[in-house]
Amino acid sequence: MALTEFKSQLIADTGISMGDEGKGRLIYEVIDELKAKSGREDIAAIVMKVNGGANSGHTAGNVKLNLLPAGVIENDVEVLAIGAGVVADPRKFLWEGLPLEKKGYKIFSRLLIDERTMLSDLGHRLLDLAWENYRVEVLKEEPRGSTGRGITPSYTDEVSQFQIWYCDFCGEKSHFAAKLKAKLLRACDTIKYVCKVSPQKWNEFFDILTNAELRANAQAIEDGVFDKSEFDFHVFKGENPFELNLDKIVDVYWSAGSKLAKYVGDVREVSLKALRDGRCIIGEFGQAYWLDKRHGFAPNVTASHTNAPEFFQSAGIPVQAVHVLGCCKAYDTKVGTHVFLTQMNDAHPLAVKLKKLEFGTSTGRQRMVGWFDAVEKGDALRYSGYDDIIINKLDALSYEGDWNGGELLVCTAYKSKDGKIFKTVPRSDALRKILTPVYAQLPGWSEDISQVRSFEKLPMNAKRYVAFCLKSILDVAGRDFELKNLPNLRYIGVGPLPSQIIRDIPTTAELLKLV
Repeated sequence: MALTEFKSQLIADTGISMGDEGKGRLIYEVIDELKAKSGREDIAAIVMKVNGGANSGHTAGNVKLNLLPAGVIENDVEVLAIGAGVVADPRKFLWEGLPLEKKGYKIFSRLLIDERTMLSDLGHRLLDLAWENYRVEVLKEEPRGSTGRGITPSYTDEVSQFQIWYCDFCGEKSHFAAKLKAKLLRACDTIKYVCKVSPQKWNEFFDILTNAELRANAQAIEDGVFDKSEFDFHVFKGENPFELNLDKIVDVYWSAGSKLAKYVGDVREVSLKALRDGRCIIGEFGQAYWLDKRHGFAPNVTASHTNAPEFFQSAGIPVQAVHVLGCCKAYDTKVGTHVFLTQMNDAHPLAVKLKKLEFGTSTGRQRMVGWFDAVEKGDALRYSGYDDIIINKLDALSYEGDWNGGELLVCTAYKSKDGKIFKTVPRSDALRKILTPVYAQLPGWSEDISQVRSFEKLPMNAKRYVAFCLKSILDVAGRDFELKNLPNLRYIGVGPLPSQIIRDIPTTAELLKLV
């Protein structure tokens, strides 16, 4: 059992680096701990998706999810909530939920989509592809590596006040149709006249979307839940380039949304009642600190807020104490076109091993792998204030195959060409991209630790590696003052299964004695 109690009924499950840290697997661990300490099977009333949309892939108990919160694997959770800070395609709820129901998970009877959750539609996905094309073909810039799920254009509609809410599915179809058609026409004009997409590229967009969803839903097709035609985006094309079959799109989206209308409600009231009843709410965040639209590495960021304060905006409840978990891996990964200062050489034997494990849940894209960057994580701690840190995938660093010995590296600072040392992450990308990492070297270990369940049974080098990573994070976070409340290392993940976790970790003060 972890050392400390959760300080609040609100628990935020966030990422401390660049996403893909294993946040989804924490939901089961947190709920299990809450049950054990409270003696109540129903203590976790709500697991809420806080931000993003179907771009934030996560895995819980070997169940791969995009839009639904990872609470689906725990049947004692009463409500699977979708907060007002989320943008969601109604078809994605069905594509994800129906196959899970067939496997025995209770989904729709527990689903609560906030009335102010925003619609993400086909126009947003086309705009996503068009703006990526604009960056490359018109501006001659590097691609952002967008998921193509339409997330940024969906949030753009929120800022422009053109959003369609899920409560619109509880009204008249004619009202919904007028709003959606106007949005789609604007999207077509933007794609043609502003993004300057060619007719050939316009046609390719429908191939891209069709192929992406066929890949993502291959298992559901194989299981007979859906026919391939369900994912054919070509049916939405108009007779000419930059035209859409508006009536077809309205009918398809209204049909999907109408099926979900009974699950649309007020997350605010349900959340407040849960708190009054002494129960807990877990906020499940997509992405991570350095992908936050305001504080991350723009323009290679997501379009939502990825840090704990968004919990209150998305749930629509008063600001109050919240217990914040900051999740990372024992090494780093990034996807897209990010500056990756600690990226390993692809030929390094550890990189070869790790890349076999690292593919995006949402897109299937190969992730880049790198050494543990304690500077990024230390700044995230300094400005986000995590109560606990979680380190996943420690088992992946064990010597195996061609990775049969060698030092593990931890980035503790950056250095400029003139020798200046940076113990913080520069906010200027122009500066950051010319820095080089300063590494500490630590010995590795040969033991398979995937079956270890007690910290004391870890190899000494694994203990010291974890302790050094934590110390390096703390050194950056408290570089010019003493941290008053040191975060605990709450869990260490040694495999993907819920059982593959170490909880009996010494206090931070004790861990630091190992370094």
